[in-house]
Amino acid sequence: MSRLAHRIYLIALVSITVFAFFSLAVYGADYYSTDLAERHFHAKDELLKPTGLIGHGIGIAGSFFMIVGVFGYMARKRFRKLSRLGVLKYWLEFHIFLCTLGPILVLYHTTFKFGGIVAISFWSMVAVVLSGVIGRFIYLQIPRTIQGRELSLNDLSGLENNLFLELKDHYNVNYEIIAQMNIALSKTELDESGSFFVRIARRFHLERQLMKQFRRELKQQKLSKHNYKKVVQIFKSKLILNRRIAWLSTMQNMLRYWHVAHLPFALIMLVIMIVHIIVAVLFGYKWIF
Repeated sequence: MSRLAHRIYLIALVSITVFAFFSLAVYGADYYSTDLAERHFHAKDELLKPTGLIGHGIGIAGSFFMIVGVFGYMARKRFRKLSRLGVLKYWLEFHIFLCTLGPILVLYHTTFKFGGIVAISFWSMVAVVLSGVIGRFIYLQIPRTIQGRELSLNDLSGLENNLFLELKDHYNVNYEIIAQMNIALSKTELDESGSFFVRIARRFHLERQLMKQFRRELKQQKLSKHNYKKVVQIFKSKLILNRRIAWLSTMQNMLRYWHVAHLPFALIMLVIMIVHIIVAVLFGYKWIF
């Protein structure tokens, strides 16, 4: 998939999610804001209640999306026979899409009324979504090939050196500018004061400051507009690589601990959701079937 096609693909996934969220919010705003005791008399109750045509339908769709999203991605990661079936990175993005859209639909299916054992499944789902956001951040800090293989420290160092040489030899960027930036980054890595999250915030703040400084000093070299943009992009890539080298072992450990926390919530959610579906079917709630 080309970069343009990949960008269109991501925009499409985000657009579908946003459209689903806001279209249901706008259509059912007056119903969802009505007091629970009064909803039975609302004109849209037959459509939007959990057993209604729309409410039941989006519950089925949301559950289906989450099951496919979880087990599809797990199967792609664990079965070698599926290793050639698409790039793992794209599977992860589709997994995130389904496991974001699914909970949104399930949320509207509940009509914002939570109780009983289903409440455990719902709050487990919330925990899965929130931990998924954290996991996505951690995952992005561990560089990989397009096939999903983790890059080693030597791979990363080689890539950073290549970027340095490209800046210095191809674009004739002043060596002193890059050296000053490297010194500033090294001092940040040595500063271990504060919690890890404080150090993360400090690192991102420093990178923004370095980018501003780099842009100012680069303008004095009178590069063409095209080369200026290219050099800025290369330097930004160098900053990201330097950060990933510094955080590699920490993020790898955090990802292992994250799996321990994320998976149980996902299993609890799925088990209770499946029980809920079976009970609903046994009681005759079969939607349009």
